Amino acid sequence: MSRGKREKNGLQKPEQRQVPLKDPERLKVLERIRQLEREGRFDVDAEDDPPTLPLEPDRIDYLRVKPASRVKVKFSYAVANRFVDKLLREGKLVLKEIRGMEHLNGLNSGAILTCNHFNPFDCFTVEHLFRISEHQGRRQLFKVIREGNYTNFPGFYGFLFRNCNTLPLSQNKKTMYNFLRAVDTILQRGDFILIYPEQSLWWNYRKPKPLKNGAFKFAVKNRVPVLPIFITMEDGQGYGPDGFPVQEYTVFIGKPVYPRQGLTEREQVSAMREENFAAWKSVYEEFYGIALEYE
Repeated sequence: MSRGKREKNGLQKPEQRQVPLKDPERLKVLERIRQLEREGRFDVDAEDDPPTLPLEPDRIDYLRVKPASRVKVKFSYAVANRFVDKLLREGKLVLKEIRGMEHLNGLNSGAILTCNHFNPFDCFTVEHLFRISEHQGRRQLFKVIREGNYTNFPGFYGFLFRNCNTLPLSQNKKTMYNFLRAVDTILQRGDFILIYPEQSLWWNYRKPKPLKNGAFKFAVKNRVPVLPIFITMEDGQGYGPDGFPVQEYTVFIGKPVYPRQGLTEREQVSAMREENFAAWKSVYEEFYGIALEYE
């Protein structure tokens, strides 16, 4: 059919979208993720992290009780909130829909928030949820991070890692003792802690990974609920500087998972972990329309 006949019959030649070249380094990361999945090594990061420097106990004020710490927190959050708002305006962080906000608003005690970990921006997403929730101004949200992110992460993100109510883990026993005491204090006074129980970041990985026990141990010990958050992704219209489509997020906030009476501590931890994973798995299978299977 000639061009003239196509146009006469209402058939237009589709526009050719210019698709940018994909970053070779990012392609290597995706291949590394596939390899780790095949090997069942779900708790290994797919990208190299900065070297981890030990965190000494005098270098961290976990509860931000010192005046200098409070000033840094206030300033860093002002900077971070402006940064996130800019990401949202420019379409670099796209929140397509939020479902289940009532579950977050309905919490009336301290809580552990769990989330799948696939991008540094997923932390900004949870921070945004908290900022628009009914808890803003009444409670605080803390985030558990790896030791090296606090001690040795460079630049702007390193500044945020050190000052935005983060709780770095540590290989130092004394520091870790202070970390555990801070976790108990935060939960008992009614604040929230964000933990990534998958214990690894796999870039744009859509499946839920097996979960570690830590988050659920904290919940059982302090008799607080776990709030399962799962973020799904869809390719947007635009492309990022790496040549991949910008992802549009739909955030699913599940019903709180509570410690169960009549079980041992180990059984409670296991039950909460399995219920959290089941909630994530249900969202994944319903949203993407496929069964959860690993290579």
